[in-house]
Amino acid sequence: MTTPVPVVVGTGPVSAADLVAVARHGAPVVLASDALAAVDRARSVVEALAASPTPAYGVSTGFGALATRHIPAEQRRTLQRSLVRSHAAGSGPEVEREVTRGLMLLRLSTLATGRTGVRRDTAQLLASLLAEGITPVVHEHGSLGCSGDLAPLSHCALALMGEGTVRDAAGALVPASDALAAVGLAPVELAEKEGLALINGTDGMLAMLLLAITDLQRLLRTADLAAAMSVEAQLGTDRVFAAELQALRPHPGQAASAANLRRLLADSPVVASHRGPDCHRVQDAYSLRCSPQVHGAARDTVDHALAVAERELASAVDNPVVLLDDTEPGGGRVESNGNFHGAPVAYVLDFLAIAAADVAGISERRTDRFLDRARNHGLPPFLADDPGVDSGLMIAQYTQAAIVSDLKRLAVPASVDSIPSSAMQEDHVSMGWSAARKLRRSVDGLTRVVAIEVMTAARALELRCAALGVEAAPGTRAAVAALRSAGVGGPGPDRHLAPEIEACVGLVASGDLLDAVTREIGELQ
Repeated sequence: MTTPVPVVVGTGPVSAADLVAVARHGAPVVLASDALAAVDRARSVVEALAASPTPAYGVSTGFGALATRHIPAEQRRTLQRSLVRSHAAGSGPEVEREVTRGLMLLRLSTLATGRTGVRRDTAQLLASLLAEGITPVVHEHGSLGCSGDLAPLSHCALALMGEGTVRDAAGALVPASDALAAVGLAPVELAEKEGLALINGTDGMLAMLLLAITDLQRLLRTADLAAAMSVEAQLGTDRVFAAELQALRPHPGQAASAANLRRLLADSPVVASHRGPDCHRVQDAYSLRCSPQVHGAARDTVDHALAVAERELASAVDNPVVLLDDTEPGGGRVESNGNFHGAPVAYVLDFLAIAAADVAGISERRTDRFLDRARNHGLPPFLADDPGVDSGLMIAQYTQAAIVSDLKRLAVPASVDSIPSSAMQEDHVSMGWSAARKLRRSVDGLTRVVAIEVMTAARALELRCAALGVEAAPGTRAAVAALRSAGVGGPGPDRHLAPEIEACVGLVASGDLLDAVTREIGELQ
């Protein structure tokens, strides 16, 4: 197995590819020397403020509704420690390793901007946890998406203190102190402002947004493949996907999706078999004809979400934040701000859940047409081998329909909700973490719905080709072959379907299905 290339933090904004490499594929992290210099400079500002008799929020005061309390110097380290312990109040199931690694990377990226005032040892320790594969246990519930993802980030900060529970590189659940000692790391004793700097960011919701965008970019190309297979097997026309028609409504996502459909259906003997003057079908159903419009709108939504994510990646989200100014005593000052509010990220997380639900909805409608003998143009009812004795793919569509129904509920926005906290000091919150958690379920659901359409369309395509005595298009034929190689069976008597559905889900989720097709016809847009 190839060792992942380390991701260098502090030479510029972390990219989506960097995030995926660290979060999903275990790439280690190193801090750039310029970042360490920036960290040192900001720390000198904080230390000057700590020595000043003038109260500075986050340095020598309490937090939130307790910000008016001045904290004497001898209690400030206790203050930071107490902050992390009290805010590590998550509850519920453990979130996925990739989410926690993602939020740790993004918090480190903000620390590396030199705007938070942490010491270099603290930043280095966070980088070391990522490099050693030590992952703090973070829980499902606890973030309101404002003042940052406080509880999730606090569980990570707790591990830096050698407290709480983590998973080591092998995945074993161990005390943080033991995990640190096992790899030769010492816990940190947090100094002024460091506790606050470690927990005050949109890192959890942003990490989940970037992971979802990565998955959706692949899924929407796979949805185009599924639609092409359905159009071909249902004797649909490819003329509606012509570039000149798409140009009349110049949405970029629509143009890309239509181009994929044209490419996937190119050189299809099935499509050619009903293209002549004897074909009396004037228009296909919306679920076939409008696939580029729906898939394209989802693509454009993903592109908008990516633009928001990239702006957030270029941000230094903390409160208070260090502003460098050589005219100030100590070289700068600390200012309160509201940049931790998760609204920009929360909105697009909700937008993507809406897009996922709609793409799944049109996929399910295409699938259902195959199973209805009144609409499938000569195929057996439910694509069954012996209808009546066999049920074919009847219940696979039930599974699809159940998931689509769930996705509609998950599309209800979280970001329109708000609930006050911290004695009304924090009286409007984004619920971005909640939006991100439900989007992860939406992405999983869309994966399963598209997989079932692909499985259904593959069976229908084999039946259609056998009836016509021709082959499918090169691209769709490659998809069918990939399914069969993975143990997803073709037409025949009823058998246990659940394992075949899961095999197809695995092909879609991993990108292996798409890879098999692109090896045959080239990359899709």
